[in-house]
Formats: sequence, structure tokens, C-alpha cells
Amino acid sequence: MKAKKILSAICALTVGAVSLAACDSGYGYWPGGYAPDMGEFDNLENYQTEEIVERDFTSPEKEPTSYFSLDRNTASYSYMRRIIGEGREVSPGSVRLEEYINYFSYDYARPEEGEALAISNSLFDCPWNDEHKLLSIGVAAEEIEFSARPNNIVFLIDTSGSMYGDDRLGLIQQAFSMLTEELSEKDTVSIVTYAGDSHVALRGESGGNKVQICNVLQDLVANGSTNGQGGIQKAYALAEQYYSPEANNRVILATDGDFNVGVSSKRELESLISKKRKSGIYLSVLGVGMYNTNDVTMKTLAENGNGNYAYLDSVAEARKVLVEELGGTFNVVAKDAKMGVTFNADTVEKYRLLGYESKMMSQEEFDDEKKDAGEIGSGHTVTALYEIELKENASGGVATCEVRFKDPQTDESNSISKTVATDDYTDSPNEDSVFIGCVAEYGLVLRNSKYKGDANLESVISRLYSLDCTKPEGNPFRTEFLEIVIAAEKIYR
Repeated sequence: MKAKKILSAICALTVGAVSLAACDSGYGYWPGGYAPDMGEFDNLENYQTEEIVERDFTSPEKEPTSYFSLDRNTASYSYMRRIIGEGREVSPGSVRLEEYINYFSYDYARPEEGEALAISNSLFDCPWNDEHKLLSIGVAAEEIEFSARPNNIVFLIDTSGSMYGDDRLGLIQQAFSMLTEELSEKDTVSIVTYAGDSHVALRGESGGNKVQICNVLQDLVANGSTNGQGGIQKAYALAEQYYSPEANNRVILATDGDFNVGVSSKRELESLISKKRKSGIYLSVLGVGMYNTNDVTMKTLAENGNGNYAYLDSVAEARKVLVEELGGTFNVVAKDAKMGVTFNADTVEKYRLLGYESKMMSQEEFDDEKKDAGEIGSGHTVTALYEIELKENASGGVATCEVRFKDPQTDESNSISKTVATDDYTDSPNEDSVFIGCVAEYGLVLRNSKYKGDANLESVISRLYSLDCTKPEGNPFRTEFLEIVIAAEKIYR
């Protein structure tokens, strides 16, 4: 009760905050965003994303194995939710299928005691192509209590002029205030801001001094240009000053990604942040805003900084990332995680990985233990989905899945694997598999993929209803997804 009163006070104090009712609301909300005055915006061209080049189907006789980096970024999904909530079509370049699928958690087999990861699989009919199957490969991480380790955290906050507004700096102030409520005396908090230059607003404060931390957050104002480079360098310097090998050492960057002073190109950012990750300090990126938001910048920083990337379109999403999934957001259990899937040419005619276009690897990179890859947090699930065509009367092994990763504490390399056979096929897939198929089909429609086959939103809606997504006691994120698809069907109709 005391914590809730403190949180309510924080929400009430927030600069430019939405109503306290919004702070206290649960996940029944939708759409979840702060829609600005839309009159001045005729398109979404200023939301900068990378072009997605979908891979074609591949024959295992020519190329039996695909390799890619594993992570659980979710920014693409929550960005989509905001756009659909505003009644607009989603830019195809923003649709990263793996982030749509991985926004949700699944009931995969959990690791045995002493193990970091476990692999599950499912082989079932493809909803948008009767001649194909879907192979879902699920990875589940062990769960670690958030309080098990101390935290050395630097809030790195973009306070430039582009961050003005309730859906930008105002939302970040609320998000970090909620996170502060989860901290304790053993945690260390610093705050760095950047606009035209960078500034240390708070240095090495105990996480138990919540009032002081929140007061500093609420005093922030947005003004000036955007020197992200200076802010990053100062934040990492502070994280190194209070570094502890026993702690979770992390910089959390909150920005719209609009760097316009200093290093700003993708290549320069990759070089800058790749050097920083060698310090043993992880990076989380929280994206906010719309219309001048640079998804490329934020995605580049997260992927090259041993970090994760989430887009905050609402207070509820901030709560999901920084409160409800805090252990997974902070506590890494598998570092440099990557997957290799080798298909059997005797049973598989062709295959195609859905999503992960920007995370593909060569065999040399997969075998290179020094190659940077993704991170998987405590309790998280990560899914890879393949669309495959089996050969006529196929029988036997279909594919072998291998996940390689490092222990984040010792850097010791580990590997787990699992083989999928035709006997694993089922014409009655479980609810998780059906739902994954729904999310993938939805993404293919929004992307207007040339591989979408018979995909359509009416079919997705029908299957979601069959999963009882409308039950109040069900999964609120899946219920919300049904509402989103219904809204999208009206837009795209």
C-alpha cells in the first residue's frame, strides 16, 4: 500500500503527466498511446527505419543451415500498436516479425536446475499456405529474482527540444519513477542528461533514496540540440566509476533517437557503442515519440551495446518493461546468444525464416566465439519461426537446432541442441503455436509480404476468438492483440 501511495504521488508530480487514472490503469487499455494533434502530419516518412529485404525460400540441398543472433527486442510491436491506435496504416519497413512474435511470452519447457536455457519445438500446418508447415523453435531462459543482485544503473535521458511532450520526456519521467520504486538501498542510481551538451544530474545515489531520485527526474525539461555522443560517453564513465563485478551494471538510454550533434551515422554509432560494450556494462534503449523518431539509431545502439530495445507508447508499456518484466530486462542469463538451424535435405524441400533479417550471420560468425550476438534475460522466451515445405511422404529428421551462448559472469561458452522429426508434426497444435501463427500472419499482411499467400486478417481474428482471447481471466496481452487486429482489419479493409 505504501509503495502504491508513493507511485501515485510520483505520477501526480510528473511534468506534463497524463491523468493519475492512466498511471493506475491495468492492461485493459487500448489503444495505448498519447496521440498528438494529427493535423500537421500527413505521413510517417520522418519515422526512420531500415528497409527490410525478405529472404526467399532456400533449398537445404544448396544451403542446409541458417544462422542468426537471438534477442528479445519488442520495439516494432509497440510502435505498431500506437500507429493502429491512431487509425493509420503501418509502414512495412517497421514490421520486424520476430519482434511481433517475441513481444509475447510462451509456455515453453523451462531449463533444468543449473541450466540457463532450454529448447522447445512445434511442427504444424501453415495457416496461409496449405502446402507448407510452420516450425516453431522456442528458447526459454531460467528465472532469476531481480533482488538477487545489486544494480548499478545510469539513467541516460535525452532532454533535447525534440523530447518535449507528454509522450516523450513526460513519459520517460513516469517510466523511470516507476522503476525507482522497484529499487533498494543496495542499488546505485546516477542520472545523465544530454541536449546541446551533457550533464550529470545525479551521481551514485542509493536506490533507497527514492524521493531524491524522483525529484531530479521531475525537474528535467526539454530544450536544445541533441548531442547523444556526449551523453553516452558521460553515462558510461559514471557506470564505470560505480562498477561492481557482483552487480548488474547497465546504462538505460531514453530517447527518440534524433541525434543531430556529434556522432550520428549508423557506422559511427556502431563503432562508438561496440567499444563501450567491452567494459562489461550493458545497454537498454527505451524509444519514445513519433514523426522525427529514429528507429535506426536506437536499434543500432541496442544491438551493438549488449542490450535490448523497447518502444514505449504508453505508461502501461513502461510498466511492462520496467516493472513486470524487470528481472528479464536487467538480469542477463545468456550473453552473445545465437541460433543455427540445419535442415535435412532428405525430408525438407525448402525453408524460410520469418523475421530476423537484420540479425543474420555467416557460419564463420556463428563459429566465432568473439562475435557479438544477442542477450536473453531472466525468464524470457525467444521464438524463431520457419515456414517449410516437406517432401512428399517425408519421414525422419527435419532439422537440428543449436543455440550457442556465453555465461554472462564467466564468459564460458555453452551450447544446447534439439532435433525435430516428422513425428513431431501435429494437426492439433497447442494454443501457443496457434497464437504464434496468428501473430506471424498478421505481420505478413501489414508488411504486404510477397510470401503472405492466403494470409488475411479475418482469418487471424477467427482463430484468435477460438483461443478465447476475449475471456477476462485470460492473457491481457493476447486480448489486446485481438483488439488491435480487429482495428487493423477496418483500416486495411
